[in-house]
Amino acid sequence: MDAEAALPLVQRTAPPLWRAALAGLCALLIGIGLSRFAYPPLIPALIEAHWFNAGEAGYLGATNLAGYLIGAGVTRRMAERCAATALIKGAMIVATASFVACAFPLGFAWYFLWRLVSGVVGGVLMVLAAPTILAATPPARRGRVGGVIFTGVGIGIALAGTLVPWLVRFGLTPAWLALGAASALLTLVAWSGFRSRQTATPAAAGPHTRQSARLTTPILLLMVAYAFYGVGFVPHTVFWVDYIARGLGEGLRVGGSYWVVLGIGAACGPVMSGLLAERIGFSASLRLGLVVMALGVALPLVSSHPLALAASSLAVGALGTGITSLASGRVGELVPSAQQHQVWAWVTIAFSVVYAGMGYVMSFLFEQTHSYHLLFAVGAVALLLGAFIDLASLHRKGAASS
Repeated sequence: MDAEAALPLVQRTAPPLWRAALAGLCALLIGIGLSRFAYPPLIPALIEAHWFNAGEAGYLGATNLAGYLIGAGVTRRMAERCAATALIKGAMIVATASFVACAFPLGFAWYFLWRLVSGVVGGVLMVLAAPTILAATPPARRGRVGGVIFTGVGIGIALAGTLVPWLVRFGLTPAWLALGAASALLTLVAWSGFRSRQTATPAAAGPHTRQSARLTTPILLLMVAYAFYGVGFVPHTVFWVDYIARGLGEGLRVGGSYWVVLGIGAACGPVMSGLLAERIGFSASLRLGLVVMALGVALPLVSSHPLALAASSLAVGALGTGITSLASGRVGELVPSAQQHQVWAWVTIAFSVVYAGMGYVMSFLFEQTHSYHLLFAVGAVALLLGAFIDLASLHRKGAASS
């Protein structure tokens, strides 16, 4: 079934666009914004309360990303056996349970299991939520709808830098339970936004009518460009606060304030990127976003003035989440809606593998050189290479339909 032919049926049975977009926002806020980004601010409290030592707390953080890779990898197979809407709702419920489970200090193995589970459901929600909604969204509105959906990630970053440190003042158990309550509330808000969507879209076609996506050259180039984006995102998401706090001697409080600025940018970036994509297209917006983000990553190389640091935080935060929204929309331009879950899973896995690997590589580089500037330079160059690679896909348009 052709995606456009199915669109009227989707519009008749699916929730209004605003409700669907809000549901997608809530799903990513739960699966990525809270499940991933609420944990780092909790690490000092976990260590101080002697729940874990520093090494164990660090391993638990990495476990979430490992789970994310697993979730992104297995989602397509799961979606072949179960409706996407059911998987999304189930993942939100399991994520809520993981917050509640972490409220009880039952040992490293217990936490390892639930941090792994939270990563898996995060991968499921990242792969399924946006394509499920965007497949039922008129092409002219996909930019802004996608922007609203991915704002959930940015809101999570902003909340992690503000509310979580406040919550831990009441203790770790109340903090985890508060996160669980927030996740439960967000699940209720999102629930009706995924109503009847899967049965009305081509993605729900049976195994005899569903056609698997092919790894065409434009898709491969998008995966490579998005992987380079992962390289460029590492310096700020891993080293930015430390650079300001220790590298510039400003202290942790000042470094944390710039992280909040980054979170504010991350909350606003997807919507702004989506509106731009509706004007100039996802491909052109993606290239422009990579270039602007490269400038933001490179800005500390030329100035450490507070305004330059704030601009860098804001730009990297906004484009860090905005590029994810643009890449998702770009997938919608390259393949029909029935194949978007599969292709977006490929793109997500490419990013995750490179992002995780480069975290270790850059940590090694810093250990050897003690140079933050080297890391910013590597990140900026990677982003520019990503823009160049995506530009090369323009010469391969014919391959997308072959």
